[in-house]
Amino acid sequence: MSAILPLSAAATAAVALTAYIDARASLWYDRRIISAACRTALRLFLRSRRGRLNLFYELEDRARQRPSHPLLRFEGATLTYGDAYDRVLRYGAWLRSRVGVEPGDVVAMLLPNSDLFIVVWWALWSIGAKPAFINTGLTGVSLAHCLRVSGARLCLSDPNLGPNVSEAPITVQLLVLDGEKQAEALAHPADRSPDEDRYADDTASMAMLIYTSGTTGLPKPAVVSWSKCVAGASMAEALVGRGGPDDVLYTAMPLYHSAASVLALGSTVTSGATLALGRHFSASRFWDEVRATKATSIQYVGETLRYLLAAPARPDSDRRHSVRTAFGNGLRPDVWNAFRARFGVETIVEFYAATEAPLAFWNISRNDLTAGAIGRHGWLYGALQRFRIAVVEVDWAAEAPRRYPQPDGFCRRVRPGEAGEMLARLPADDVRRAFQGYHGDEAATESKLLRDVFVRGDVWFRTGDVARWDADGTVYFVDRIGDTFRWKSENVSTAEVQDILGRHPLVREANVYGVSLPNHDGRAGCASVCLAEPEASKEAPSGDVLRSLAAHVRATLPSYARPLFLRLVPAVGQVGHTTATNKQQKHHLRAAEL
Repeated sequence: MSAILPLSAAATAAVALTAYIDARASLWYDRRIISAACRTALRLFLRSRRGRLNLFYELEDRARQRPSHPLLRFEGATLTYGDAYDRVLRYGAWLRSRVGVEPGDVVAMLLPNSDLFIVVWWALWSIGAKPAFINTGLTGVSLAHCLRVSGARLCLSDPNLGPNVSEAPITVQLLVLDGEKQAEALAHPADRSPDEDRYADDTASMAMLIYTSGTTGLPKPAVVSWSKCVAGASMAEALVGRGGPDDVLYTAMPLYHSAASVLALGSTVTSGATLALGRHFSASRFWDEVRATKATSIQYVGETLRYLLAAPARPDSDRRHSVRTAFGNGLRPDVWNAFRARFGVETIVEFYAATEAPLAFWNISRNDLTAGAIGRHGWLYGALQRFRIAVVEVDWAAEAPRRYPQPDGFCRRVRPGEAGEMLARLPADDVRRAFQGYHGDEAATESKLLRDVFVRGDVWFRTGDVARWDADGTVYFVDRIGDTFRWKSENVSTAEVQDILGRHPLVREANVYGVSLPNHDGRAGCASVCLAEPEASKEAPSGDVLRSLAAHVRATLPSYARPLFLRLVPAVGQVGHTTATNKQQKHHLRAAEL
């Protein structure tokens, strides 16, 4: 007995030590991320080897395995995998034989969220064509530009978007998919194109074009490769936990952006789950649609969850739903815990990525420890990430990574926890393998590359985003380089000031930017703010409210970061222009006079 007790104690100590090391190093978390990455790499390898990178084959496999399972729930109707596959074949054969679309053709799609969008998209893939997703909010010169730079000869349009097209000086063939054309396509035989029309074994080859938001100019067509399509869908499937028997992901984000198309629908098809689709985002209808479609997870981008929080509380129904996970990017720290507390959502899966960027971070969060972070990792995955990703010092005047002339002209990494621009390593001998750039625009593609960063000949991708990467493996977004401004010889992060303002109980939304003042160097802080009722309805806030805001700012921000001006707006969503994915923009505000 005496020999057993020390052995038992030693075993207990060993288990405790192992648990401590596992927790301290976040090995359990790394295992999940690395496991997902390995499965993704294997899927890419096997599909590339067989020339079946085209995700049409994923839809075909699901249709054969579970034809009666719902693929899509949209506006009260359900589309099963079997029905979707049949429609895809019919539309594909119709586009090929009647419209003249050939394998390799780029075809523009000007369609809103709907079952038609999904069917047309996959139909183009079924015949080896490449869709170019066009923002349905574009008109005039912007729309004409997007159609022209896509290289498409044909644009498939929704009949309700006639005014958009009529105002644009377009030169491509326009085919309006009205009721007559849709009936014609559905009546066409469901002929399957031969595999050679879809053959794709190069992971870097183009799957489709998705446009950037165009915040600093006209939108640019980012080449989305088969690698990015497969990897994005596969990683989202694994890390969001897609594929259960009752798995339904609700999104109202536009399908012409990669968040809804590649991540939401892509992970739905690869896992054989269900997508619940909203025609467009509406804070007042959001939870009703979530409940009606029996969604178990929701997708957000930008300020989406803030707008849900700003809606009047409904204690009888705020938690009456089946949502376990909120998945997306751009969730602000001041919204994170407030959203979870009010709506009872267990898990937030925040990710950092961009349509054209060759990097991604993930933060699977079920507590307060990593609230507000865009990514996290443990010791093992961190070692891999730090080889691929660097955070470097910034020359704020040049809005670019700082180079040191002596001794070598290279950049320098910041210390853990310091802010700097994130860069992603690219293979110097074949940049295109990891970053396909912008379709037909070599100058824009080259502008995203930084060469001779740490050694002669290396090549890195510029994100344009400033982040802090601490020693514990947690990554926080700080600001866009063009948004950060200098005042009193100090750098001011607009994102951090917005976060501080958002924590005041009367501030529902804030958008911070810098404005130029006569006879002053740098830019002074200005905050476009929406206050809570009843202040939002007043012509001007009371003195007590202004004093409360001033006290809050003085207590939480250094003097140089405190906004000098307030621009008051009456409603959430009006603090500045927003993209279709609810991301705030600042350039219109900076251009406006005080």
